[in-house]
Amino acid sequence: MAGKTGANFELQSAYVLHSRPYRDTSALLEIFSHEHGRLGLVARGVRSGKSKLGGILQPFIPLLISWYGRGELLTLKQAEAAGLPFHLQGNSLMSGFYLNELIIRLLQRADPHPQLFESYCDALAVIAENETRGDELRNFEKSLLHELGYGLVLDHDVRSGEVIADEHDYLYRLDSGPIRHDGQAEDGICLKGRTLRAIASGEYLDDQSRREAKQLMRAALGLHLGERPLRTRELYNRLKIKD
Repeated sequence: MAGKTGANFELQSAYVLHSRPYRDTSALLEIFSHEHGRLGLVARGVRSGKSKLGGILQPFIPLLISWYGRGELLTLKQAEAAGLPFHLQGNSLMSGFYLNELIIRLLQRADPHPQLFESYCDALAVIAENETRGDELRNFEKSLLHELGYGLVLDHDVRSGEVIADEHDYLYRLDSGPIRHDGQAEDGICLKGRTLRAIASGEYLDDQSRREAKQLMRAALGLHLGERPLRTRELYNRLKIKD
């Protein structure tokens, strides 16, 4: 419903991506919601001693939130936990923050991506249960590129039309897709066919495929991230934590 304060939205599935102080007792939240995508919310009074919301308005806690307003910055009305928090530590915590930063940097406000929201939940669940090897990050990155309209070509050679073969070498051109690598010097990211098939299936069976997939995803995302580096990646390097 709409009124003087704009539209009202009740009990929407969401996660807090980032929070920062605002004025004396409030906070500015970056939210990722199932039905409405990325949103900016003002959470009034949540940093006061009387607020019961401060403890749950944190990353990696599934929430049901209500808000109202119009425009770029909306107002939080209520929030409640919708499940147990994902307990992330060490590499897993850094991986979670990496996912959050990608969403903040690459998704437009109020642009719904329900399938990507599900991919985000799946990635958090895997990260929380296992010491990350990067597989769940690559799967989320693939989903993110697809949602942005820049999905990778993973099933065929874009020059010949032939199906990707595990044993062949390919050059992946970011503006078009993979071509069979015949040994001549050409621009592109060199990788095995089995790497492309691993990215497509989301199942990585060897470390070479993991390394090559990471290289490809980093280059593909870099086209859209621009020159400003990811803070989480800088922190990875500083702490010598592998993503």
